[in-house]
Amino acid sequence: MEAVPARARVYVAGVTVCACALLLPLPLPVPSVRSPGWAVALLAALYAAGEQLARRRLAGTFYPVLLAGAFLLPPPAAALVAVPGALLSHGVRRSVQLRRVWRAAQLVVAVWAAARVHGALGGRDAVVTPDFPYVLGPAGAAVLVFCLVLAVLDAGVLALADHAPVARTCRGVFARSLAPVAVHGLAGLMMAVLWRSPYGPVAALLVLLPMYVSWWVFAQYHRERAAHRATIRALVQAVDIKDGYTRGHSERVGRASMMIARELGLDDERVEVLRLAGILHDVGKLGVPTRLLRKDGPLTPEERRVIELHPEYGHEITRGISFLGEARAAILHHHERLDGSGYPYGLSGAQIPECARVVAVADAFDAMTSTRSYRRARPVATALEELRRCAGAQFDPDMVEALTRALAREGWHPAVTAEEPAVPRPRRDAASHGRPGVRP
Repeated sequence: MEAVPARARVYVAGVTVCACALLLPLPLPVPSVRSPGWAVALLAALYAAGEQLARRRLAGTFYPVLLAGAFLLPPPAAALVAVPGALLSHGVRRSVQLRRVWRAAQLVVAVWAAARVHGALGGRDAVVTPDFPYVLGPAGAAVLVFCLVLAVLDAGVLALADHAPVARTCRGVFARSLAPVAVHGLAGLMMAVLWRSPYGPVAALLVLLPMYVSWWVFAQYHRERAAHRATIRALVQAVDIKDGYTRGHSERVGRASMMIARELGLDDERVEVLRLAGILHDVGKLGVPTRLLRKDGPLTPEERRVIELHPEYGHEITRGISFLGEARAAILHHHERLDGSGYPYGLSGAQIPECARVVAVADAFDAMTSTRSYRRARPVATALEELRRCAGAQFDPDMVEALTRALAREGWHPAVTAEEPAVPRPRRDAASHGRPGVRP
């Protein structure tokens, strides 16, 4: 969070002040809990230990203990349970400190709201003398509020830091987290019921054993995702090394593709797929001879035909990467044109997959707005005007307009992708460089 804008830091500070206010008054005695201070200390210790275990060995967060506290304790006491675990994380850098403060404040607000809703609905009395399924109502409402507060707070900081749409980001975060938080809520409710039972807190701790197994499974999923990211990084680095002209181009095309996808209202899963498609769209250059990619001057027709094989090479290279999904279609078809004059198959109109039409616009936009050794970057406005001029023949007009709206809201700051030599090289046309080719 070192690059977080000042307005986002102010937002974090405001949420932190709110969280501190919610911790007051200090926990008061609760008739149904013999020693509330002891209960808060034990739950806080369990949460802190669980967070360390989850971060080091597993994945995710230790929500069952937090939700058990929301079901057992009054709001200030329940919120206090989250503080030690969120603050006692490793690292002394400023960014780590800011993340810890933000996480603590976020959880305090969410747990306080969940405990308040649960108590208002009579949930604490229902936990003392559990009456199923009545006890599930207040607990379910508390879980929904807990998840919603986390989603809203996350959407707020993302909107200020990354200019992400608030409503869409909130819906996405809420949808992704609701199912796992609901499972954690059931475990927290079981802990609360057993805690209040004659068997006491020791029996409540047994609930954490099956949660450990579920976290282990979840950790395998995260390790697989990490392997996916490492695979993509390795492929992109290989392309950057082979073709120095486009260093950084892949990441920017991925970002522009993601902006278009969000503007089109696609779900988060497809947005991520399109980001990967943009990042890997030129991976087929690994199959093109380096001398052609770095050749000065125009290419011969035979050399150009070799360059135009790179989408098919990319499709073959990524054949065994199952998690890419429709991104492979974008890699194969991102040089097709709406009028049928593109390559490799000369598809036209709706025959071209939507993902490929998105990446084609993102690719051409970054190619025009990035400095190359043979020409200067064009201004964003000029590049957008060129895209609009070619819309309908080369590019999908809907994708061009989506990019225009996204840029008007978020802006664009391209970086130089190649060092400029002392003597300018002759300009090559876009097709010879393996790009869609926006011809003035």
